[in-house]
Amino acid sequence: MRQLLGIQIAHARRVNINGRAVLTAIHKQAVTGPVAVQRLGLAGDAQADLSVHGGLDKAVYAYPSEHYPFWQDQRSAAGLCGIDDALPWGSLGENLTLSGVLERDVWVGDVLRFGHCALRVTQPREPCYKFNAAMGFNTAGKLMAQQGCCGFYLTVEEPGTLQAGESFELLPGPRRLDIPQMFAAKMAKQLR
Repeated sequence: MRQLLGIQIAHARRVNINGRAVLTAIHKQAVTGPVAVQRLGLAGDAQADLSVHGGLDKAVYAYPSEHYPFWQDQRSAAGLCGIDDALPWGSLGENLTLSGVLERDVWVGDVLRFGHCALRVTQPREPCYKFNAAMGFNTAGKLMAQQGCCGFYLTVEEPGTLQAGESFELLPGPRRLDIPQMFAAKMAKQLR
């Protein structure tokens, strides 16, 4: 069953990354109850750098919960947490933590149909230095690129509401470009 496990939002705030004060909204916190989904994202959520996050095509960021054990293992190996310390949903900077759908299942143009709104897949997330800082080690972005566990951005097809715990359908779009192909192409360009 495909399910929305968690909804997370954040306000933009300044944090110290490598000795610089940087504005970020990557530190998402769980919200309870219904959350309004508007054309530019979830009510109460911010994107600090609109050149790479936010806008109509990147209004909402979704991430598969199935990748969380991998990141927990990586953080544990780096000595950043105990083996039994769980990362809370939103730790990867995602608005929506999903279960039952991985990047390989998703194509650009597919629609996630929830009970009271619909979100269309637009592109994969690209890791950045803020992701490294949020995860606590400098190779997190490189690992995301190698593993392909990037999650994906969504545009708001039909505004409405979302609530953690609800199920959703994955409705096929044109099926021309899948998220793993698009992510691999973007990562290859960055590595040149």
